[in-house]
Amino acid sequence: MPDHPCLSCGACCAHYRVAFHWSETEPAPASYVPIELTTALDPHRLAMRGTLSAPVRCTALSGAVGRDAQCTVYARRPSPCRELQPAWEHGEPSPQCDRARVAYGLAPLTPEAWTA
Repeated sequence: MPDHPCLSCGACCAHYRVAFHWSETEPAPASYVPIELTTALDPHRLAMRGTLSAPVRCTALSGAVGRDAQCTVYARRPSPCRELQPAWEHGEPSPQCDRARVAYGLAPLTPEAWTA
């Protein structure tokens, strides 16, 4: 298996607002979003810091987009991050992944990215 394409990408982390219900910051089985990395969006939702206005860049993202990007809270990332799937990882396209990659001058992933 080749290196996971997300380990060098990070485009989604620097392209989309990441909003989620405040309850995802509640301590749960060792998996919750660190509250200090969030900001209030409305009475029921929080957002990851850095994702509310342009230029978007999640505060949990380290490294350079397209080169060595990685999430510093990957195991504790919020549901929108868990739900956004890389294109073709499981045999399905991902328009969100494609849009974020193109916005950073990266080619969309292809099925071959997972078999090369």
